[in-house]
Amino acid sequence: MWSLAPWQGRFLPQGLAQGDRLRGYATWCDAVEGNTTFYATPSRATVESWAAQVDESFRFVVKLPKEITHGRRMQGTEELVGAFATAMEPLGARVHAWWVQLPASFGPDGLGGLARFLRTLPMGERIAVEVRHRAFFEDERAAVALERVLAGAGAEWVPFDTTVMFATPPTSDAERDAWTKKPRVPRRMRALTGHPIVRYLGRDDVERTVRGWRPWVETVAGWLREGRSPTVFLHTPDNAEALGLARRFHDEVRAMVPEVERLPEPMPDEQPTLF
Repeated sequence: MWSLAPWQGRFLPQGLAQGDRLRGYATWCDAVEGNTTFYATPSRATVESWAAQVDESFRFVVKLPKEITHGRRMQGTEELVGAFATAMEPLGARVHAWWVQLPASFGPDGLGGLARFLRTLPMGERIAVEVRHRAFFEDERAAVALERVLAGAGAEWVPFDTTVMFATPPTSDAERDAWTKKPRVPRRMRALTGHPIVRYLGRDDVERTVRGWRPWVETVAGWLREGRSPTVFLHTPDNAEALGLARRFHDEVRAMVPEVERLPEPMPDEQPTLF
């Protein structure tokens, strides 16, 4: 996600061409959730245009198409997986992980199918799995069973922390929409691999969002000290403040772990002129 309308003219220049918006986003953040791939596998030409806009250190966490994870429930998907892998090839090492987001209906009884599916994915691709069934968060046996399946594939468990969102009733249309669509599960803060991925949803109120992420600042700093390489994605209900918040989170982590590299200088929010 790098083309949000409220960012234009604020974080990014107004009127920035569609083909340059990822380039602009990459001056604010060094990773992106490839959420558009959930709806359809993009053409190779489209992916080539993404690769051309960012350097090789930029990270894409690309979501597998919903036809694979939701439509076919990970069964008989070899051809679709192959097409996805071919489409992603232009990104090369920029693909940080394949993101397997499973529906809320996927529960512990589906773990055998998940294990079989993970074995069909291409060797060498880092895999990150997001589950939304409450049993995995409330039943220790289910959590251990899932961790065992993920460990067998060297895969990470992606937590989506919505606890701040659901702590108090919504106060805006965007928050009310989030209440109807986002998973309501307990916070989980355990990394399984050297490359943990965290998704955090705050509120419209910036300071409530910042207060809510405090546990993650300490956790991410701890992971870095352990030699892990975490990736954190920050959201608010409308995401209007997300770019600025991402840099604020990064600054808070860097204050605790000074050796973390600085983010790049943001693209000016105005287009340069000739005079």
